[in-house]
Amino acid sequence: MPVELHNPSTLPAADVYRQVAVSTGTRTVHVAGQVARTADGGRVGEGDLAAQVEQAYRNVAAALDAVGAGFSDVARLRVYVVDWTPDKMSALGEGVGRTGITATPPITLIGVAALGEPDLLVEVEATAVLP
Repeated sequence: MPVELHNPSTLPAADVYRQVAVSTGTRTVHVAGQVARTADGGRVGEGDLAAQVEQAYRNVAAALDAVGAGFSDVARLRVYVVDWTPDKMSALGEGVGRTGITATPPITLIGVAALGEPDLLVEVEATAVLP
């Protein structure tokens, strides 16, 4: 496996992700920020953060699949959420949970004022490593 995930005891415990990823593969895959759009550009989940997170993660999964990768190959995720507040964490977790994706790579959650279009609430980008 080209990505090993770790939670060192010298760092704060992280329950929903791992603090460190070690990449040993030779090909790096960079997935652009994915949002709540279907393949034909249709909007998903207007005003519903959980639905938008689910679609964004599904789009990341589709992008990875297109190059022969999966979430187990992801070394890093970045999630941008409009007007982030901690009370949105449950909706974020619910959206990810709906996908069935259980990979726990290092993740950075970034609150932003806005994304590329006014209905978008979340954007997810990924870096994966392949053998």
